[in-house]
Amino acid sequence: MQKYKGILPKWADALSQALVLYSIVTFTVESEPRFQDHPFFYISELVVTSLFIIEYIARVWLARDRIAYIRSFYGIIDVLAILPTLLTIGIVDLRFVRILRLMRLLRLLKFVRYSRSMDLLYLAAKEIKGELVVFAFTILSMVYVASVGIYLFEGQAQPEQFGSITRSMWWAFVTLTTVGYGDVIPITTGGKAFAVIIMFIGLGVVAIPSGLLASSLVKTRQTLDEKTKKSDDDEENTEVQTEYSA
Repeated sequence: MQKYKGILPKWADALSQALVLYSIVTFTVESEPRFQDHPFFYISELVVTSLFIIEYIARVWLARDRIAYIRSFYGIIDVLAILPTLLTIGIVDLRFVRILRLMRLLRLLKFVRYSRSMDLLYLAAKEIKGELVVFAFTILSMVYVASVGIYLFEGQAQPEQFGSITRSMWWAFVTLTTVGYGDVIPITTGGKAFAVIIMFIGLGVVAIPSGLLASSLVKTRQTLDEKTKKSDDDEENTEVQTEYSA
């Protein structure tokens, strides 16, 4: 994966991490009403964005495969780190502009390239991506079935909350994920019985992806450790052969 990352010196990586933290802090402080129109934050954001642009250009230039880096996860995240500011320069602060500014939070993902644990998580998720796709399709199907079921049981009793299948989907998502806000609840006997069944199914819904990911993480960690050990052994053997030849 190194050829996609656009390797920079360690001090540049440290500067990039510091800029991300600084950007998040200023973004948080700027949300205070008394600071929202202060010019410091506008100038500060322009400076940070300019530095991120320089970083992106440097990473593209240093990457062994530049096109691959631009299309990679890291390349896309680097673009998303600068895009919100570029899109909002000189535009009146409308509601949609505020939504674009929230995209600055994507800069937090820039920390992914500095974390071996995140690399491990990425490889583990990639290993089971097929199972995750099947699981996601199954969950969406279960949400629809739950929505239809609670609509049939509760639609007439609570038309405001369950008067249609689309209205019932909020309850289905909340119940299947075991969040259970309690803002919308069944009141009929049939609806309550159906809800109990969905709750039990929801327990399995939470457990399945957790188990898949945990198993994949263990397997991926063992594979990486074995590769690292083999690489160290090969280097040691090479050193021994060199000394023997000398």
